[in-house]
Formats: sequence, structure tokens, C-alpha cells
Amino acid sequence: MNAKGELIARLVGQGQGAPIFEAVSHGPAHERLFRVQVIASGRVLGVGGEGRSKKDAERLAAESAMRALDGVSEAELPGEETESPVRWPIYSGVLEAALETALELSSDDATLDEVRADAARLYRDLLSELGHGPEAEA
Repeated sequence: MNAKGELIARLVGQGQGAPIFEAVSHGPAHERLFRVQVIASGRVLGVGGEGRSKKDAERLAAESAMRALDGVSEAELPGEETESPVRWPIYSGVLEAALETALELSSDDATLDEVRADAARLYRDLLSELGHGPEAEA
């Protein structure tokens, strides 16, 4: 799984634009530790990632951001006695059509979050009807 690529595709597909990966490093060169947070639409997604390489920290931050987008709290990570989060496949054309339809059907005073929620419902319902439901994370 390429979490960073999937996150970028998902956010761009949702019309939020590409996320920003902000990295800071700490410690001496031989024990460098990177901390990365993901920012999308002006807000921080997830709790960020920390690793010995910038690439690892970005991957962990992207995974955290994906969980945040899916509405999964960090307390629900593996090891807790909760169900695995459910992931829907991303079909950018179908998602784009769902967003456009939700926008057309929304009232003039609808908020962006309301339109996104309507689009998500349309997308989920359409994929369910087509038999392309969620795939449980491994």
C-alpha cells in the first residue's frame, strides 16, 4: 500500500487539492528523528507520523490522515478491541460524479461539509448497488 499516494489521490478526488506534508527533524545526524503532519484544506489531519527517515514519517502521517478521513480515531488502532476500519475503493470518476450530483441537488445555503456528506452517501450507495462495497483493511 502506498499510503501517501492514496491520500493524495483521495483528497484531490474529493476536490480538496493536494495535501501538504510538513516535516521537522530532531536529534543528531546519526539519530535523526522526523515528525510529519499532513495539512489539507487548512486543517491538520490525523496525529502525524514519526520515524527515523522522512519517508517513513510521511507514510505514517498519511496513514493517520486516511484514518482521520475515515472517521477512525487513533484510539481505535489495531490492538484495541474494535472492528477493523472499513475502506471503500476509490474510483475517481464515480466520486467526481457523486460530488457534482450532490452539489446540483444541494440547497443554495448548504455548507461544503453537507455537500461532501451527501456526495459520500451517493458514492457509497452507488458502489453498494454495483457490488463494489468496502474492503476491510488487512
